[in-house]
Amino acid sequence: MNEQTQKVAIVTGASRGIGAAVAHRLAKDGFTVVVNYAGNAAAAETVVRDIASAGGKAISAQADVANPADVRRLFDTVQEVYGGVDVLVNNAGIMTLSTVADLTDDALDRLLDINVKGSFHTMREAAKRLRNGGRIVNFSSSVVALLQPTYAPYAATKAAIDAATMVLARELRGRGITVNAVAPGPTATELFLNGKSDELIDRLAKLSPLERLGTPDDIAAAVSFLVGPDGSWINGQVLRPNGGIV
Repeated sequence: MNEQTQKVAIVTGASRGIGAAVAHRLAKDGFTVVVNYAGNAAAAETVVRDIASAGGKAISAQADVANPADVRRLFDTVQEVYGGVDVLVNNAGIMTLSTVADLTDDALDRLLDINVKGSFHTMREAAKRLRNGGRIVNFSSSVVALLQPTYAPYAATKAAIDAATMVLARELRGRGITVNAVAPGPTATELFLNGKSDELIDRLAKLSPLERLGTPDDIAAAVSFLVGPDGSWINGQVLRPNGGIV
């Protein structure tokens, strides 16, 4: 029997892209996966069906991470259905690019509500409810180190996640729970590729010494390591799966 059998993982923003890849990978690893989504129920159900077709276990669960009541309900539902939670993967997030001078109030509020407050809402519930020996994996970004123009608002939200990750790892002393973050570089998701010219995509791919973009499966593999038995000694760290860009 897979040693992860009966363990339950919540993956936020898992209806597409990297989140869907993480959900698939953790299901393959033997976790029962809760595929969280904010609004796209059909896409989340497709992920659940695909996981089931491959022999895994998953359910979908709606919750807007920016809404603390939604997040409490999400954890309540998972506890009622499965008896507890072992893993939280904080994948839900948005990206808005703007110079600081041109940043609108609405754009800043939305970035903070989802990327920062949303992650704090789920971390807060996980800190109270995760079973001993659990895992929390937050999502940061390699742009925190790259610091390109127009990325200041987004990078700032992810820098907040880096700090929270390291602090929460220390706050959970004595429970055997690890808290880490993954910070991907350019990754070939639909959202990333949309609107970019072939020339720009090629230039971004060449930033890495490995001369390609990351794939959602590359990022899912890093998450799999952190939540699996081989990642048990990694704690309070930010792992950058980016092919060596920074």
